[in-house]
Amino acid sequence: MLVSLSIRDVVLIDRLDLSFQNGLGVLTGETGAGKSILLDALGLAIGGRAEAHLVRADAAQAAVSAEFDLAKGHPAMALLAEHGLDSEDGGLVLRRLLGKDGRSRAYINDQPVSVGLLRALGESLVEIQGQFAQQGLMNASTHRGLVDAFGLLDADAEAVARSWAAWREAETRFQHAERDLAVAREEESHLRHSYAELSDLAPEPEEEARLADERNLLLHAEKLVEAMNAAVDNLASETSGAEARVAAAQRGLERVAEQSGDRLDPVLSALDRAAAELTEAETALASLSADLESDPQRLQDIDERYFALKDAARKYGCAVEELPALTASLKERLDAIESGGDDLEALLKAAQDARSHYVKTAESLSARRVETAQALDRAVNAELPPLKLEKAAFQTRVAPLEESAWGPSGIDEVAFEVSTNTGAPAGPLRKVASGGELSRFLLALKVVLAEVSEIASLVFDEVDSGVGGATAAAVGERLSRLAEKRQVLVVTHSPQVAARATQHWQVRKGEDSGATLTHVAPLDAPARREEVARMLSGNEVTDEARAAADRLLGAA
Repeated sequence: MLVSLSIRDVVLIDRLDLSFQNGLGVLTGETGAGKSILLDALGLAIGGRAEAHLVRADAAQAAVSAEFDLAKGHPAMALLAEHGLDSEDGGLVLRRLLGKDGRSRAYINDQPVSVGLLRALGESLVEIQGQFAQQGLMNASTHRGLVDAFGLLDADAEAVARSWAAWREAETRFQHAERDLAVAREEESHLRHSYAELSDLAPEPEEEARLADERNLLLHAEKLVEAMNAAVDNLASETSGAEARVAAAQRGLERVAEQSGDRLDPVLSALDRAAAELTEAETALASLSADLESDPQRLQDIDERYFALKDAARKYGCAVEELPALTASLKERLDAIESGGDDLEALLKAAQDARSHYVKTAESLSARRVETAQALDRAVNAELPPLKLEKAAFQTRVAPLEESAWGPSGIDEVAFEVSTNTGAPAGPLRKVASGGELSRFLLALKVVLAEVSEIASLVFDEVDSGVGGATAAAVGERLSRLAEKRQVLVVTHSPQVAARATQHWQVRKGEDSGATLTHVAPLDAPARREEVARMLSGNEVTDEARAAADRLLGAA
């Protein structure tokens, strides 16, 4: 609910701080005192249109802050969390600054935000009837959701939304597969040629690296063989080779080993191992040298393979190591072409089944909406005669949509319509009803929808315009009843409405230091009596008016 409103330099208000409670609050005062300025200021705080004329004449900028206390689970919480503006304690402050040039800045909990976000948040918190034609009940886009809430159809609506999403997903899969198959069929000849070419080439994983390594070895074969032969000579020469020298060392030490007392045993073991290692090295060198000399054609074969792979990679615009995967991909695409008709048929069947399920679910919801609309019409029309709208009628139109307009909300359009005279055609709320009638229609709707509306604070601007006596009393009774479930603020000229308030402020205009300013004062019980009496009798308050005010206040 709205907790407080702080206004600085808005039109005739220089400085004003108001605190609000639950229940019915009324603003009264003479015509022209500035009651509408308060609504302009509140509208500015919740994202309404910013106009330069709202800035007080001798001020550089106007500033308005509206503080709210959010109930747990309020829809505004999700919106705050979505934009990283969580409010853990439920407190929320919307603030707007407006310069003389008409430019404004918006803040939520002292963090700068876009005016669009401020407006979206404000629309979930407050509805100001009489100021914003596109807000709340005047906005036809909200009517379907209200009917669903009134008829407890949220579960059905969620099922429709899920079936819509499933249909869209199935349809998208089919369309993508159909497009891919069409493209593949156009390229089939090219695909088959490419696959045949790569299949013949048969590239293997990591083949390029293996070929490059062997090619490098063969390119340097002559130098390697020369070096290995020299190494063999050094190892195996009968006179100066390493093997002969190790053998000579072994023989010399073995002749004296017995006299060493086993001390030469480790040395002789090491020489045995060295002799074995030398023999192994000689054998390996001989084998490698033989390999390099045995197949002179090998280098040519490797070159042909190596450059064939390079040419294929260049032709298909990929790296050599990607050729095996490309070959497999081409095979998959050709297989898909061959089996594509069957796959496409299965996807089409899935999309058709998903559409049928959506239509069935949406038609069921539509039938329940029609039943709910009739119940809503009966409830609203029962509220109209006491509000001096006995010749008027309210109806909820549930009309089918063209398939191109179907969506997650269903297959029908829901709109509130009214007719103000017997036999007259019904039309949209804001187009058919006059200002006073519109306010009372909306009041009747709000009373009926009080249990399902998520907006905690409702503001009515002169909902009692053009009525008096019993009708004004009926308006007051309905506002009071509505205020049992919602915070309600009313700008009124009706003493019958004012008498039912739980909070009452008087708005008056006066001069201060040569400037005309609007002042707002909360009224205690004696002051309320005087204000209601003034509303009954005019500027001169009589004892009879005070007595009448006592009766109204007592009856309330």
